Amino acid sequence: MALFVATPLQAQTTTTSPAPEAVSVSIYRAPDRSADEAMNLQNLRGFALVTETRRVTIPAGDGVIRFEGVAGGILPESAIVTGLPDGVVEKNQDANLLSPASLLGASVGRRVAIRRTVRATSKTTEEEAVIRSGPGGQVVLQTAAGIEALRCTGIPETIVYDALPEGLSAKPTLSVRTRSPRAGVATVTLSYLADNFDWQANYVATLGSDGKTLDLFGWVTLASADETSFPKAQAMVIAGKLNRNAERSEKPYQEASINLTCWPQGTTSDIPTTEFEQLPLPAAPVPLSDIVVTASRRSEKMMDMASPVSVMTVKQEELGDLKLYRVPEPVTVAANAQKQVALLDKERVLVALVYRADVYGDGGAQVRLTLRAKNRVADGLGLPLPAGKLALYQRGSTRELLLGEGSVGDKAVGEEVDVDVATATGVIARNVKGTDNRHTLTVTNDNAYPVAFVAKLGDRKLRGFSGKVRKKDGEWLWAVTVPANGTATLDYRAPAS
Repeated sequence: MALFVATPLQAQTTTTSPAPEAVSVSIYRAPDRSADEAMNLQNLRGFALVTETRRVTIPAGDGVIRFEGVAGGILPESAIVTGLPDGVVEKNQDANLLSPASLLGASVGRRVAIRRTVRATSKTTEEEAVIRSGPGGQVVLQTAAGIEALRCTGIPETIVYDALPEGLSAKPTLSVRTRSPRAGVATVTLSYLADNFDWQANYVATLGSDGKTLDLFGWVTLASADETSFPKAQAMVIAGKLNRNAERSEKPYQEASINLTCWPQGTTSDIPTTEFEQLPLPAAPVPLSDIVVTASRRSEKMMDMASPVSVMTVKQEELGDLKLYRVPEPVTVAANAQKQVALLDKERVLVALVYRADVYGDGGAQVRLTLRAKNRVADGLGLPLPAGKLALYQRGSTRELLLGEGSVGDKAVGEEVDVDVATATGVIARNVKGTDNRHTLTVTNDNAYPVAFVAKLGDRKLRGFSGKVRKKDGEWLWAVTVPANGTATLDYRAPAS
């Protein structure tokens, strides 16, 4: 992506907008991430639409307005500025973001102070120096004693700068060139896309003692790997897949590294020939931490999170073929952090536990324990369910026990919801081929209670079934109740091979 960095003309006047007065952040899920794939917090593949309201001063004539504090992952070509009386002549992202490497590079030829600390005595001294080479190679300094390389004296050394060089910005900045016949003040709207965001749903389901109902609690988890925080933002998440080809894998500015390598001093017996020392660079992004926004009521389903209770549950809205979930109160979308907001809280949702197997040949077939529900109001649901992970618990005599985990795809109202939560151990299915292409499918139930079992028989040309079967999506299904500590069998004939 090419960035056009404007060289200000002598007649240009620069004004700065340090921060927005109001901001909204709409986060779109990574379109290529499946429901059972967790967010990679070090490489978020979703994006956000950021809309900021700012009060700016418009200079007369040719001018530059700098919008400080935009998202570091901004796509400058997507930026739209509305509200300027005479529009925008040019826009670009300022690429000189403050870092140890950019600070050093911008200070070549300038006077700085070198602070040295003697380890044995902890005595610190400062000496004036001039930087003669930048981060492209070994950092060379000129002091009163002559020319030397940084950190090659054998004692700790630090460069101390007395001022920030012109052109460096401590915040990601977007600038626009304007041309106005008169100076003035205006309220403008800045909208842009930014990478390094994502979100997902997380569900906690607690099965009732009857095995036929459960309590379902859902979270929306918003994640940002951007260096900019957006306080008191109107936050929204968007469910559904959106075609987008503007993903950028790298930032428009690349942080140069500073590698300080000194020739070994002393003898070959006390200093390894491979030893080198590296000037500390910006730390890796802080691991994204949970910032929990509690929901409409406290319950065991909230996993005993010790945070104050506040009423906040996202509100679902329609957005064409997409679904929008709006956080009703302003929240801080913090840099390098994630936040959880309640999505739903439903009690006594009608469900069924079903054992399922796909039978496509002879031998054993893997049996899965599946949680099945109908997404309709009559069954206790009846709202769009965004994709995400689900943990299924069952209430025990003293505490809740984990039955299994699975994932939910995007489910519209009225759809059937099937979540595979575990591999069955007490229910076994085996298919045996006999003579004349006859097959016998036997299901064994070692549990002390009857279970529902469904087998998908892959070959649609099967015939001669000994039990009741039906077709769904072009394949045969056999549904049966297997008695406690008992078996169930199905005989059928396969086509001649």
